[in-house]
Amino acid sequence: MFALENLLSSGGGGKGKTANSLLLSSPQTFTAWCNSHLRKAGTQIENIEEDFRDGLKLMLLLEVISGERLAKPERGKMRVHKISNVNKALNFIASKGVKLVSIGAEEIVDGNAKMTLGMIWTIILRFAIQDISVEETSAKEGLLLWCQRKTAPYKNVNIQNFHISWKDGLGFCALIHRHRPELIDYAKLRKDDPMTNLNTAFDVAEKYLDIPKMLDAEDVVSTLRPDEKAVMTYVSCYYHAFSGKQKAETAANRICKVLAVNQENEQLMEDYEKLASDLLEWIRRTIPWLENRMPENTMQAMQQKLEDFRDYRRLHKPPKVQEKCQLEINFNTLQTKLRLSNRPAFMPSEGKMVSDINNAWGGLEGAEKGYEEWLLNEIRRLERLDHLAEKFRQKAAIHEAWTEGKEEMLQRRDYETASLSEIKALLKKHEAFESDLAAHQDRVEQIAAIAQELNELDYYDSPSVNARCQRICDQWDALGALSQKRSEALQRTEKLLETIDQLYLEFAKRAAPFNNWMEGAMEDLQDSFIVHTIEEIQGLSTAHEQFKATLPEADKERQAILGIHNEIAKIVQTYHVNMAGSNPYTTINPQEVNAKWDKVRQLVPLRDQSLIEEHARQQNNERLRRQFANQANVIGPWIQTKMEEIGRISIEMHGTLEDQLTHLRQYEKSIINYKPKIDQLEGDHQLIQAALIFDNKHTNYTMEHIRVGWEQLLTTIARTINEIENQILTRDAKGISQEQLNEFRASFNHFDRDHSGTLGAEEFKACLISLGFDIGNDAQGENEFSRIMSVVDPNRMGVVTFQGFIDFMSRETADTDTADQVMASFKILAGDKNYILADELRRELPPDQAEYCIARMAPYSGPDGVPGALDYMSFSTALYGESDL
Repeated sequence: MFALENLLSSGGGGKGKTANSLLLSSPQTFTAWCNSHLRKAGTQIENIEEDFRDGLKLMLLLEVISGERLAKPERGKMRVHKISNVNKALNFIASKGVKLVSIGAEEIVDGNAKMTLGMIWTIILRFAIQDISVEETSAKEGLLLWCQRKTAPYKNVNIQNFHISWKDGLGFCALIHRHRPELIDYAKLRKDDPMTNLNTAFDVAEKYLDIPKMLDAEDVVSTLRPDEKAVMTYVSCYYHAFSGKQKAETAANRICKVLAVNQENEQLMEDYEKLASDLLEWIRRTIPWLENRMPENTMQAMQQKLEDFRDYRRLHKPPKVQEKCQLEINFNTLQTKLRLSNRPAFMPSEGKMVSDINNAWGGLEGAEKGYEEWLLNEIRRLERLDHLAEKFRQKAAIHEAWTEGKEEMLQRRDYETASLSEIKALLKKHEAFESDLAAHQDRVEQIAAIAQELNELDYYDSPSVNARCQRICDQWDALGALSQKRSEALQRTEKLLETIDQLYLEFAKRAAPFNNWMEGAMEDLQDSFIVHTIEEIQGLSTAHEQFKATLPEADKERQAILGIHNEIAKIVQTYHVNMAGSNPYTTINPQEVNAKWDKVRQLVPLRDQSLIEEHARQQNNERLRRQFANQANVIGPWIQTKMEEIGRISIEMHGTLEDQLTHLRQYEKSIINYKPKIDQLEGDHQLIQAALIFDNKHTNYTMEHIRVGWEQLLTTIARTINEIENQILTRDAKGISQEQLNEFRASFNHFDRDHSGTLGAEEFKACLISLGFDIGNDAQGENEFSRIMSVVDPNRMGVVTFQGFIDFMSRETADTDTADQVMASFKILAGDKNYILADELRRELPPDQAEYCIARMAPYSGPDGVPGALDYMSFSTALYGESDL
């Protein structure tokens, strides 16, 4: 970590110079250094304080020297936009481990020279000097040691620091001659001619090494103590220009190895992308079908929809469940191979993560559950609608039969020519009719209520129902009005009439309610019913038995009514009463009473038979419930037990990994052999659905629970097998012995006290200490442990899996390639150029890998490029996920 306040208060300069004056003596050097990098982006700066005030070129400089993209800059000219850009640059510097103290974006925007130059010096230290490493020394000490090693053979050169040791210019000339002897005739140089030496070195470096003039020879000679920061910055450019040559053959081999791994991984990524796309596309096509809630008008059509849904569950979905499981296995295998080859984790295309697949699958299962519930509800609704429609037709038919001829009867004017006795009879008859009319009011209200319910349940033939209901209501209102009108006419005439036949009236009054009772009884006996349990049918049977118990009393009432009629006949015969026609007070006659009574007696045994048959059907439904429950209560716990056993197997150590893998595969085979019992349970479930059974009090398991548990069991055993395969892959790739792997597993299991398959942070720390890692309780130990946790738990979940633990332990002893190593290898093949040509790749690499590189390398855009130049630097970083390939 670098602190800016320390940099501002340190440094070397001439006698009597303050820290500020030393810093301000370096603008020329810092400007030249910045331009040497900004030139690659096609821009320059003139005044280091002014040109960095808006933050745009400062952000561009950081992108060029780091090779990373910063946040999008603000293009406005307002002060707030400039402060925002500078803050983005300062945040990026801080993210690289540089501690900026006593500086803010406002100072840079205000052109504060002290702060601006101090910030540039911090950037130079971090990106040009910090990474220099020579014989276990780094940064300033490493750069000084490198200069001493390179100039050791040269006379009159003694590099001890970065100020007075360079005043005579021989140190610069020695570095150039050591690496490019053809550029300088070192033997002709003289120690007493520093101006010539310095100008020679500066000119040659600018012309042949692409190092700009960052120092002025006259300033260096005339200053008692040259600016240490300026000299260090300039010398670091020599280091970067000359360091790091290796043999071309080693570089080519390393590239071949890296490319082979990358090609294999790319193929696995393409396979994953295709499988994920196909599965998501199937889900995308299937969900709209499951979300289609267009109802059908008939029970047969809805039953066909239910059968189609069963075919989907039985035939179409199981292969997709297997594809989803295979997708997760492929993804885990690919991630393991990427970790083993020190590649970044594979990030699928947007929307194709395993979590996205699981979310989409969850949406599919949610739609599937909703669709099944909707189908069953629709079937219940249609069943209810059919029942209500039949009930409506029966009640409407009975009412229409009753009202037939009533309007014509009420409109007769027979009272105008009738005798007194006939008028009295007409009046009583009308009173009986009004009593009958009131008795039928309840039926009319029932008809209207049923029609309203059919409308609310969206019955498909509602228009015809509504029309018939409206006719009945209109006719009922008309009957009421006509009845009132006739009653008023009879009452006006009643004052003139005084005779009445009491027996006829009594017959009418008693026959009307009895007749209405018989009609209601016939209606009830013919009424359809729907039940779902034995208790419900037993309730109907009890009510029917209670009705039958009332029949003797009803028969007594019938005999009494017939006795009244017989008494009337006796009186007529005895007193020779002139009684033309039937009873004037009612249309009911003994023959009709006897006929309806016989009809009631005939309907009773038919109702008995219907109840007996329904009772038998409910007993069969109860048998189906128990049959399903007996199997489900065995299969459900069996699945749970197997899940627990797999969990124990995954953390236990018995034999080699191959033995564990063989055991798991045998275990998987035994699970798959259990599938016929699941299929048998599916068959029983279909029988239950066909019988329209919607609940089962004998078990808490539904077919949906069993299906989900079975799919989770298959996925868990497959995932566990995949984890063992990945452990074998890790062991073989990293050269880990079985004993080491057993030791790792034993340590992991020892500290995994809750048997969860993961270690918490403290458990993981204790495990590392038990394996010999030196992790103290001081600040250094905490920092080291934080670094290790960032490797094994990159997602900051707070736990470490066994696979992550194995990867870390294998990585500690393995030698892996890095992007810098690959880049250095390409530079060797390119002859120290910043770009490489296609012919050079074809000459040094195998044909297929050379063409692989040519096809993926971007054109080189640097100022020193030539036609056909390729950018191997961005290609190398892309191989390790540091940029886009």
